[in-house]
Amino acid sequence: MKLTSIVVEDEETSRKILKNYLHKYCPNVAVVGEAANVDEALVLIRNNNLDLVFLDVEMPYGNAFDLLDKVGDINFETIFVTAYDHYAIEALNAHASYYLMKPISIDELIKAVDYVTEIKTKENALQGEVLIPKKTTINGKITIPQQSGFEVLNTSDILYCKADDNYTEIYLNTEKKKIVSKTLKYFEEALSDSGFARIHKSYLVNVNEVVKYQKGKGGHVVLSNGKELMVSASKKSDLLSYFK
Repeated sequence: MKLTSIVVEDEETSRKILKNYLHKYCPNVAVVGEAANVDEALVLIRNNNLDLVFLDVEMPYGNAFDLLDKVGDINFETIFVTAYDHYAIEALNAHASYYLMKPISIDELIKAVDYVTEIKTKENALQGEVLIPKKTTINGKITIPQQSGFEVLNTSDILYCKADDNYTEIYLNTEKKKIVSKTLKYFEEALSDSGFARIHKSYLVNVNEVVKYQKGKGGHVVLSNGKELMVSASKKSDLLSYFK
């Protein structure tokens, strides 16, 4: 699959190196423009239908996060390129698909492009389709603690779980909600073999209740009850792997 891309980097030498690497080692990436700052990048993004943006974190008169905030809802994947590893968590929270350290490793660059190619291929195939999960049945039960003891839920009755600090809100297909004094990580592990996917730092979904996927900044899923939930870029590949 061809990926239409731009390179956003304030250092001309770094732009040339990255473009040369892409030309030689990632021939499916077509670089249609380059920018040295946020304003130039914004013009390119608005005037091109992009699949991928290589984005330096630190730039004059603004940084990568400022740019993404100005763009708003986007359909492209982002690979952050930086010399500073302390941006990693913030990058993931800003829906970066991949994070490359300078000087760029060719192997890591190839891996990053392959990762984005896989995502875009699957995403395009599923966009707007009625989704059919590979695992079509969910059997089992889960026990949740309560003040008076515990309650047993059928896993198939759970639509999704939402993090709330050290608590988890469990939303059921009966339109009821349970609040449990366990973290979302606990339920992610407990339901790992039951057809549930972590799609965001805040959400764990029953994949059998996902009926549609919509592209966007990180993407969104639509559940059987019409509820839309955001998908983070770092979790997108895992989610899409559940569907045919």
